[in-house]
Amino acid sequence: MLHFTPEEFAARRCQAESELSRRGLDGMLVFAPESQFWLTGFDTFGFCFFQCLVIGGTDLVLLTRSADMRQAELTSNVRDIRIWKDRHGADPAKDLAELLRDLGLAGKRLGIETDTHGLTYSNGIRVNNALDGVVELEDASDLFPRLRLIKSEAEIAYTRTAAELADRAFDAAIELAAPGVDEGRILAAMQGAIFEGGGDYPGNEFIIGSGEHALLCRYASGRRTLDPSDQLTLEWAGTFRHYHAVMMRTLVIGDASPHQIALSNAARSALISCEERLRPGTPMGSVYDAHRESLDTAGLSESRLNACGYSLGARFSPSWMEPQMFFEGADTIIRPGMVFFLHMIIMDSRTQTAMCLGRTSLVTRDGPESLSRHGLDLITR
Repeated sequence: MLHFTPEEFAARRCQAESELSRRGLDGMLVFAPESQFWLTGFDTFGFCFFQCLVIGGTDLVLLTRSADMRQAELTSNVRDIRIWKDRHGADPAKDLAELLRDLGLAGKRLGIETDTHGLTYSNGIRVNNALDGVVELEDASDLFPRLRLIKSEAEIAYTRTAAELADRAFDAAIELAAPGVDEGRILAAMQGAIFEGGGDYPGNEFIIGSGEHALLCRYASGRRTLDPSDQLTLEWAGTFRHYHAVMMRTLVIGDASPHQIALSNAARSALISCEERLRPGTPMGSVYDAHRESLDTAGLSESRLNACGYSLGARFSPSWMEPQMFFEGADTIIRPGMVFFLHMIIMDSRTQTAMCLGRTSLVTRDGPESLSRHGLDLITR
């Protein structure tokens, strides 16, 4: 069940321990499911409960519930699995404190991931209370996201497969999108194409919206049937081994108006301008600057967003977005091996017109490589 070789996992652990040493930390409490997956292969949605991977000492140790014991045995390389018991008044943070004492980490300085859905505020309070006086904690939420930024060859291979699945999903959407078709059929076909290709559930729901809902860039429940003259916005991800390749498009149902054509041309120009800056050595903020400059020049400053994309990788619910985003002043330096989704989202509230265009690119030494076989032309159905 392990998706990477023992050698790759060993190299990742070496990277993590080297960074901990550089920061003067004796170990780390890992709560983010993405970090646990990257470091050990542990694959579960059990992070909605309390579970912590402890780095420190000779072995990695996982503290989790009995329901996830076999999940850890089957999907991860962790051999020391400790169970906190479900019971009335259970406080797994106290079990964590005892575990740290048992591992000889009492009195040590440990990093902790707090910026994650794997550690709720309530559990965070419990951890602080239980570990007060036991260890010294320092927030190191940025450590693993930074390590995950540059993908290995195996990760890139999974991302390429995810991109092909995203393309197949779009093929299915294009084939179905037409007047009189229910949005649910389109969603089912898109997700079905990914499952049939061996893919996974994505980190968050697909976005689908027609009519006035085409201006939404979040999933909303409820379905409608496409009108003879309509607009359909889709944002979806092909997902393979939890690695994501994201795409976004607005399709025109019926004949495209001059305004829709103009918005499509503006989105295409902005995306190409952004991709031209998606090169090694460039700060992410510079890519956002290209987005702003291009759309503002087109007179769309009131219709664009204040961000235009983000890093991608292996992610778990509730979001497929990595923390590094393209926005004003973003200082992450782009390097070969990074994977990014760029989206040009235009929402013209005055005319209730949407036009969105986005795709995933791999950064190479020579610049960006689009991972989709689909072009950027406006599609009408």
